[in-house]
Amino acid sequence: MTARVLVVGAAGLLGRYVVRAFAREHDVWAMRRADLDVRDRAQVERVLRAVRPQLVINCAAISDVDLCERDPELAFQVNAEGPRHLAEGCRDIEAALVHVSTDYVFDGRKREPYTIVDLPRPINRYGASKWAGEEAVRRTWERHYIIRTARLFGFGGRNFASALPLLLRTRTSLPAIVDEVGSPTYAADLAARIAEIVERGQPGTYHVTNSGACSWYEFACEVARQLGGEGVRIEPVRSADLHRPAERPRYTALRCLLSEQLGLAPLRSWPLALRDFLEEVRGHGAVC
Repeated sequence: MTARVLVVGAAGLLGRYVVRAFAREHDVWAMRRADLDVRDRAQVERVLRAVRPQLVINCAAISDVDLCERDPELAFQVNAEGPRHLAEGCRDIEAALVHVSTDYVFDGRKREPYTIVDLPRPINRYGASKWAGEEAVRRTWERHYIIRTARLFGFGGRNFASALPLLLRTRTSLPAIVDEVGSPTYAADLAARIAEIVERGQPGTYHVTNSGACSWYEFACEVARQLGGEGVRIEPVRSADLHRPAERPRYTALRCLLSEQLGLAPLRSWPLALRDFLEEVRGHGAVC
C-alpha cells in the first residue's frame, strides 16, 4: 500500500538513498535542513501536521565526531533534542518513526560483534548524543524503529569511506587506521533494508550493516585492490597517532539478527557491496 513518507535530512548521504528507495512505491516528501530544522520544535510540529505522513524517517544528524566533541551543545540539539521533537510530532499524528543511530553508542571494549542486548556506553560526545536521541525516541513514542548502522559509504558522501576512490586516484600515499574495526555499510543496501523492516511492521531496535568487519586500513586496501591501483601506498597508522579531539571506540562491529527477528537474510558482505558502490561511482563519471 502506498504511504506518505517524510524523509528528514534528505540531502545527506543516507537521506538521498532513502528517498530513492521509498519513492519506488510511496509518496515521498524530501526535507532538507533548509526545509525542516529538527532543532525547532514548533517547525517540526507545523510540518508534520501539514504533510500528515504515515511514516517519518530521520536521517538528520551531526555525524562529524570531532565537531561533536568541540561543540557538544550543537551535537545534543541535533542528535538528541531533534529526535525527541520528531517523536513528539509523530505521536501527535500517529505516524511511525524511523530513527537512524550509530555503532558509536558502544565503547568498543568487546571483541565480538555487539548485539541489541548489549548496553551502550559511549566514549565520546557524538556517541553520547546519539544514545540520548535513541532514549528520547523510546520514551516518547512506541511506534519507532531505531536502526543502528556503521561506516556508511555511498556516492556523494564526504566521509572517509565514500571519498576513498577519489583519494586513491589523486594521492601517492594515504594513511589509514589499523586499530579501529567496524562494519562498513553501503547506503543503498541500508536504505533498502530500512524499507523491508518497516514493511514487517514490528517496531524496535535493529542493527543493520553489510556482513563482515574490518579496520579502516583493510577497507582502504580492498578499495585499492578493486580499483586495480598499484601506485598508491596505503600507510597503516594507529588511532592515537592522529591526536584527534574525540576518542574513537576500537571495535564496534554490529551483529545483525534480522534473519531471526524478521525472517530477513543478512545483507551481503561489505566487499561485494563495495563493488557495486565503485560501479555507481563510475556510472556518474567520477574519478575511479
